[in-house]
Amino acid sequence: MTSIAPGNVPTPTYKREVVASRAIVAANHPLASVAGAEILALGGNAVDAAVATLFALSVVEPMMVSPFGAGFFVIRDGRSGTVATIDNYATVPAHATADLFTPIPDSLDYETVGKENDIGYRAVAVPGALRGWAHAVARYGRLPFARLIEPAIRLAAGGFPASAYLIQMIADGRDALARFPASAEIFLPGGRIPAIGQQIVRADYARTLRQIAEEGPDTLYTGALARIIADDMAANGGLIDRDDLANYRVVEREPVRATYRGHELVSMAPPSSGGTHIAQILNLLEGFAVGQGDLRFGSPGYHHLFAEALKIAFADRRRYMADPETTPVPVAWLTSKEYAAERRAGIDPARAGDHAAGEATEVARFLGGEGANTTHLTVMDDEGTIVSATQTLNSAFGSKVTCPGTGMLLDNCMVLMDPTPGRANSIAGGKRILSSMSPTIVLRDGAPFLALGTPGGKRIFAAVTQAIINVIDHGMTLQEAVEAPRIWTQGADLELERDFPNLDALQDALTARGHRVTIVDKVAGGMNGVMVTPDGLLHGAACWRADGVPLGISGGTARPSAESGVPE
Repeated sequence: MTSIAPGNVPTPTYKREVVASRAIVAANHPLASVAGAEILALGGNAVDAAVATLFALSVVEPMMVSPFGAGFFVIRDGRSGTVATIDNYATVPAHATADLFTPIPDSLDYETVGKENDIGYRAVAVPGALRGWAHAVARYGRLPFARLIEPAIRLAAGGFPASAYLIQMIADGRDALARFPASAEIFLPGGRIPAIGQQIVRADYARTLRQIAEEGPDTLYTGALARIIADDMAANGGLIDRDDLANYRVVEREPVRATYRGHELVSMAPPSSGGTHIAQILNLLEGFAVGQGDLRFGSPGYHHLFAEALKIAFADRRRYMADPETTPVPVAWLTSKEYAAERRAGIDPARAGDHAAGEATEVARFLGGEGANTTHLTVMDDEGTIVSATQTLNSAFGSKVTCPGTGMLLDNCMVLMDPTPGRANSIAGGKRILSSMSPTIVLRDGAPFLALGTPGGKRIFAAVTQAIINVIDHGMTLQEAVEAPRIWTQGADLELERDFPNLDALQDALTARGHRVTIVDKVAGGMNGVMVTPDGLLHGAACWRADGVPLGISGGTARPSAESGVPE
């Protein structure tokens, strides 16, 4: 897959980047990237293209995203240079109580008896996806909202070929999907897992998309679709009622900002922990000569250092991160250079440390089981408008429930709430649910330089940070940066992807430093992004961990001339 020795960048990559002069859409399915490019060609901007891409992803990457899901946007306006962040994450239904589920004692991932917070109607939280997509277009887009849904309608009605990635996800979730007839009808036709390349037609979902196009997003929150959802919930022991849907609100928040070696980072603030901890880790590493000597990519020294920075970030996540509307979160302090200098002094370059300060035995207990099955897209247009958006159903296929007659999968974000009463992240009606999603934009001299993000649950911000460092410190191309092997730890095992070619030597060296190393197939999911090089060209990349494909637009309209009669 990759060939990496200490100090060298990975080459060749599994996929190839695309280079364009006008715009790029990078998403985790080729048909979704095509939908975004179509909207750009019709005169839409990056925001329009991003939302069209999300609707298309909800058809062709159904295990990852749905209008009945949740997420975040980071948007840079190309004309003004201002950055907005949109929180369209899920909330806890109003009537949910702290003792709603029966927790399994000593569970590491918020497990409950019968998996009620994970699979089925009681696992479903109030969705923000559709409201957020519509908000982004109304505030920052250019084309009519209904126009952006047309490519998705065509894909749902006409069908699309199932990829090996989708089929593997169906196989992994087969037993749970089979419990819900409307899900099994589409994803297990005749009780069987579809073959690779088999056409998946989603006729009910096509009708729902047409309904959204005709009635707007209100249909899901106060209209006909809301009534269908609420009735289905009531009939099956679900938590959501019509008031929950009607009361949902999108929130625009101040972004997290930080600097790293002359670059400015702009990312998502709480209730996403991602942007805060990306900034924190970069601040910690800025005091070291990353990219040089024993801190080059692939060297034990660098990966040890990154693991120690991750441990510090997770210790702080456990203590401070929560819904900012119910709990004060000290973002400015956590992302300050002063705090980084204080914590940096506690890192031993030669030995793994315990940065949980007396909480080490509780590391996983308070983190919860954040789903790794999410999607990300990145769009940049010829005005310099950038969209970095991460959206999710939480787990693959969310709750596994498809609301009958709608073809729409429902999230399972309730599994992100602590089922044990009396804790910071315990269940309470109306709470905004905590996430690690990290859609991020990096600027250089105030101009666009890099935008990226990835799925991957609580591994997201570590993966995004490594990609940023790969570009800035290790001199990788964007394609190399998103595909390079990753590491991750939250304070216990140190996960190494098996694609490090010097894996045995690296594992031995890290073990000698005191790390308990585990080899894994992948850390986090399919990253994609866009980078601007000094010549002004846009480079789009998507990694091997998902079906991602970047599409670029170059060229343009005909050059005006006197002979043509077109004014110059």
